[in-house]
Amino acid sequence: MPDPSTTHGPTPSPTAPARALRLGVCGPVGTGKSSLIALLCRELSERLELGVVTNDIYTDEDARFLRSAGVLDADRIRAVETGACPHTAIRDDITANAMAIEELEEDYEHRLEMVLVESGGDNLTATFSPALVDVQVFVLDVAGGGDVARKGGPGIERADLLVVNKTDLGPFVGVDVPRMVADATAARGDRPVIGLSRTDRDSIDRLLAWVDNRLAEHRAGSLVPVDPGPMAAHSHAHSHEHDHGHEHGHEHGHEHGHVQGGEPVGVHHH
Repeated sequence: MPDPSTTHGPTPSPTAPARALRLGVCGPVGTGKSSLIALLCRELSERLELGVVTNDIYTDEDARFLRSAGVLDADRIRAVETGACPHTAIRDDITANAMAIEELEEDYEHRLEMVLVESGGDNLTATFSPALVDVQVFVLDVAGGGDVARKGGPGIERADLLVVNKTDLGPFVGVDVPRMVADATAARGDRPVIGLSRTDRDSIDRLLAWVDNRLAEHRAGSLVPVDPGPMAAHSHAHSHEHDHGHEHGHEHGHEHGHVQGGEPVGVHHH
């Protein structure tokens, strides 16, 4: 871990937050969120004071994976067990995550420069509340299908960064990676997209440069969290058959709308 007395970096602005940059990583199950965080920890831990907070519904498996990988001292990696859908703890009620981050910062006497917050695996609609993280990365993976990027959603379209992960798997899963990255870019306008592979050093360097730029903005006091938008209204159709000498078909449609935080709270200039 870096010695705080010898860590070099831009002098924080008087308007900068007196706390670590909080970088959220979210996306569907299996897209490589934990591996991306492990990569960032390996690349940055020699020059930055880092901490990690992971989210799982009923376990601390992601935290155990990162600890066993040796990417940081074990105590710098904390786990939140959400007990409900992952979006609940990163957007609807952020209390457990906020407390975990604050306790981590206090335990390290507010020397931490960045806390990485990993969402539990959710679907394409989950995003962080801007009250929890300063900047957020949405992760897709090539193995999930080449058409996923153009399906859209708040994270794909409006997260601060979209990572199309595991690009080296394209030939093995029949996905045209350049097309997938192009679809993602078209869905996002001028927001950045990185096609990432642990075997492609150039892609790793582009990711690190993006993170360093966000950290510099945070230290300068110019980083304003942007809300990608709430989960879209969605419905569930349930069919029930009862055989009591005759059959009854019942369908119940339930609409769930999340309306909090639907407007952007700031704008990034990249």
